Amino acid sequence: MNRLYYGDSLEVLRKHIKDEVVDLCYIDPPFNSKRNYNQIYNNVGKEDAAQAQAFVDTWNWDDLAINGYKEIVENNRGIFAKQTIDLIIGLHYVLGASSLLAYLISMTLRIAEIHRVLKPTGSFYLHCDPTSSHYLKLVLDSVFCSQGGDFKNEITWKRTNGHNDAKRRYGSTSDIIFLYAKSNQHCFNVQYSPYSEKYIKDFYRHTDVAGRCYRLSDMTSPSPRPNMMYEWKGFLSPSNGWRYSKETMAGLDAQGRIWYPDSKSKRPQLKRYLDEMPGVPTSDVWDDIPSLSAHDKERLGYPTQKPEALLERIIQASSNVGDVVLDAYCGCGTTVAVAQKLDRQWIGIDITYQSISLILKRLEDTHGAQVVSSDSLKLTGIPKDIKSAEALALKKDDRLRKEFEKWAVLTYSSNRAAINQKKGADQGVDGWGFFPITDKKFGRVIFQVKSGKVDSRDIRDLFGTISRENAELGVFLTLKPPTQAMVKEAKACGLYHSESFNTDTPRIQIVTIEEVLEGKTRLGLPLVAGVLKSSARHIEREGEQLELNAG
Repeated sequence: MNRLYYGDSLEVLRKHIKDEVVDLCYIDPPFNSKRNYNQIYNNVGKEDAAQAQAFVDTWNWDDLAINGYKEIVENNRGIFAKQTIDLIIGLHYVLGASSLLAYLISMTLRIAEIHRVLKPTGSFYLHCDPTSSHYLKLVLDSVFCSQGGDFKNEITWKRTNGHNDAKRRYGSTSDIIFLYAKSNQHCFNVQYSPYSEKYIKDFYRHTDVAGRCYRLSDMTSPSPRPNMMYEWKGFLSPSNGWRYSKETMAGLDAQGRIWYPDSKSKRPQLKRYLDEMPGVPTSDVWDDIPSLSAHDKERLGYPTQKPEALLERIIQASSNVGDVVLDAYCGCGTTVAVAQKLDRQWIGIDITYQSISLILKRLEDTHGAQVVSSDSLKLTGIPKDIKSAEALALKKDDRLRKEFEKWAVLTYSSNRAAINQKKGADQGVDGWGFFPITDKKFGRVIFQVKSGKVDSRDIRDLFGTISRENAELGVFLTLKPPTQAMVKEAKACGLYHSESFNTDTPRIQIVTIEEVLEGKTRLGLPLVAGVLKSSARHIEREGEQLELNAG
């Protein structure tokens, strides 16, 4: 059974994934691409705070980092190799109590767990950015190579072409993907790329009577083989002997696979047909898989979405049908979608409910509802009752402060709403929904979520937000039961009449989280499908462009 976990990857790995059950792990975690490299050894202060902001928003030297550092150094669970402990202590001396060290500690904790859950034949791919790949390689070496594993490749993926803004340095066009094996028994299936037209023209210059292109290949043994030194059809043996025995040569000759020269001073050669060749073995430079453009059919708009072709190559190379593939930062679900397509079992983990929602929708759209049914997929970490919903709402981790809002909006809207991703004050808008008014005109629904104490002022504020945003409807999702004054205030806001559906819908609808969990209530109008995409999308409405930002 496939498994999808909503939660922090470290917690999920420790609580739910047993030792040595995974054949292949690929992760594409957040990485340090925004920091000023020249200031990488400094603690973040006023001078570089703006440049490092995207990084600092996620990684701070805080209690979480301090506890992670202690956990590695003290090694109470016995999971860290001595080399890993020494490395982190050394990096602490070099980097200080910095956001970069916080990032590396976070990654070290998770890489150690990934090493634990990999089978002895397992492989690990870490997708990262060149600005911090050198630090991550040190971490990977300390975890894998110190315990019988091995570094296999540093893959360079050319994801884009050069940029016009590369004025004071060479353009940044590539990512790094590290491949490590847990042992020398790891699975690896050679992958091939098609020959280029130039290669075919230069080497496959011959054509037989059937029109098949072929090239000629030497049949001389690369090293001396006395037992292969024989005369063949008047042609003397090469000094090292032939590559094939007489019996094999006879079979090749009978199949017409041997080309004979017009002079006995030359040697026969083997015909290698183009249509029988698998292609060029894939090297560690991948320049044949472009990143997704805004118009690609598989594009979901997720900011770090990777093309399926990239994951197809990785999964086909380092796993077989039926193997278990893990992605501990599964984002929009490319790894699990490709694993599903290639008949692998899979485990996906992500800390944001928006990603979980998107993955479920992606799997259902691509493979059908049966793939996300309870018989095919185990979902863990998603609130299923009031107690678990309250636990999500009351999480103290700042990274999860908006997760309750996202879960409530997406669950209520059946994954058809878009989350307001604006940082800071959301101005009373936690999410957006769109419903059809005419074929080319759409109405807007504003979603607002509250987990604490609520009263009638919240409803008045929402009505003001509806007016300010020029929206038609508002949905107030509340963890606490609404008061009678709130219900009365909502009724006073009146009804919205839809001519298309000939229905009247309360302009403001109050919905409790308990009702969401029990599926007792739904919006009276159908929301437009597909608005979960996280890139900016535009929907025309009476000549204006509505920008929809969802992560």
